[in-house]
Amino acid sequence: MKTQDALLKQASITAQDSTVVATFDIDGTIPDSGAYVVGLMGATPDYSSQRRLCIEFMNGKAIAFYSFNREQGVEEDYDLSGVTHSENTITGSFPLAALNGLGKGHLMSAFSEAEGREYQHGVPVEEHL
Repeated sequence: MKTQDALLKQASITAQDSTVVATFDIDGTIPDSGAYVVGLMGATPDYSSQRRLCIEFMNGKAIAFYSFNREQGVEEDYDLSGVTHSENTITGSFPLAALNGLGKGHLMSAFSEAEGREYQHGVPVEEHL
């Protein structure tokens, strides 16, 4: 994968009933070979509570959809039916509970990983929670 192939342009997150819909817009396309991950990192202002919401691709196909609660060390996997994607937009419908514990004033940013390495981090997230 060439680094310019999947540059994360922007991300947004919207609450809908008991769901959080995360949308990732890519400048380029989802790589059709190798591993690629997009996600959100949410944290309390002191970083004592952190959550990661992730969608993982292998060879252009979604293979994992999960959240990770850092202080509890718990990963929760979700059904891949909650993920949709085109060549340059990825959407994941996570349970709202995946963000429990962050509260008002939390920090949120988007990231991407390619071939198991950090590719981008600190991408701003437009929030509608």
